[in-house]
Amino acid sequence: MRTKILLLIAVAAVIAAIFFSPILKDDHNLTIIESKDEDVEFISFEDGAVGPESITFDPNGGGPYTGVSDGRILKWEEKEHCWIEYASTSPPEFLEKCKGSKDPSKEHECGRPLGLKFSEKTGDLYIADAYHGLMVVHPGESVARVIAVEAGGIPFRFTNGVEIDQDNDIVYFTDSSTQYHRRDFMSTIISGDRTSRLMKYDPKTNQVEILLDNLSFLNGVLLSQNRSYLIFAETTNCNIFKYWLQGPKAKTIEVITELPGFPDNIKRSPRGGFWIGLHSKRTTLTKWALSFSWIRKQLLKVPSDQVLAVSSILNNIGKPALAVRLTEEGDIVEVLRGDAGKKIRHVSEIVERDGRLWFGSVVLPFLAVHHF
Repeated sequence: MRTKILLLIAVAAVIAAIFFSPILKDDHNLTIIESKDEDVEFISFEDGAVGPESITFDPNGGGPYTGVSDGRILKWEEKEHCWIEYASTSPPEFLEKCKGSKDPSKEHECGRPLGLKFSEKTGDLYIADAYHGLMVVHPGESVARVIAVEAGGIPFRFTNGVEIDQDNDIVYFTDSSTQYHRRDFMSTIISGDRTSRLMKYDPKTNQVEILLDNLSFLNGVLLSQNRSYLIFAETTNCNIFKYWLQGPKAKTIEVITELPGFPDNIKRSPRGGFWIGLHSKRTTLTKWALSFSWIRKQLLKVPSDQVLAVSSILNNIGKPALAVRLTEEGDIVEVLRGDAGKKIRHVSEIVERDGRLWFGSVVLPFLAVHHF
């Protein structure tokens, strides 16, 4: 009992350090967007599903589309003001029994779609499903097809972010860990796991190539506008990287910034630079504590649901930064901040479109829209 209490105190201390400190120092060059509940539209799911992790629009501007906890891809019909089912990563035999599920223990059967992206040429929807691998939904179909489940002989275990080079249809994607599933994502961070990979898939050859490996919890990925490099997030270390595809730096990486929060997906802003969703804060104390292997080992003994429960409670305290907008060089120019004790938290993605910010979150039972 005493050991459990000590472990819980350790968990609370580390998570409290994440949530009780200011995420950013005052900077007159920063633009702060205050996201208050009264300024936000909440678009709920009617059947119990949660977790609109990623957001995308089709080549005709339809949508948004998002993947939820029961394996379905849903499309928002704005005129009718309703969700419709577009596709599913669930096998047909599981579709009905999975519908509405938010049970992480069923994700390996139901599927858990994370990153989403349409090919502008073909209308194919590419999906990084955490359990089923890289998948695609062709126009007119409703069940995703598996494209790849391994690379270099090592199976994917936590397929996460996806991006497309629209000029040549190359698909870039991440596998966050070869050791931990999505439902154990906290263990991926706490353990210091370094089995994450950045890969590319070529539809012409049907081949997957490993671009980078031995990194910690790779997450969102974005192709630069001139297609010369990729920007990707390393969640565990809060790093944002460039991986050069072309030029004298080809096949090299560089850190462009270290964020004071755990980054998730990356999406381009039409006003320049890109948005990064922040799952939660990270302070110097958190970084220091997790640098000791003995602390990590003790924290790994605590059930994930207890860690997440403490995290959820403390996340309602203060005014957390929900997302940041960065320049291509990695400078923070805009911060999206939430109110204390309000609805929006654990933001996975921000999509800026037509004067609106669409919020994704892997835990919330709605999609949120901020008008600005």
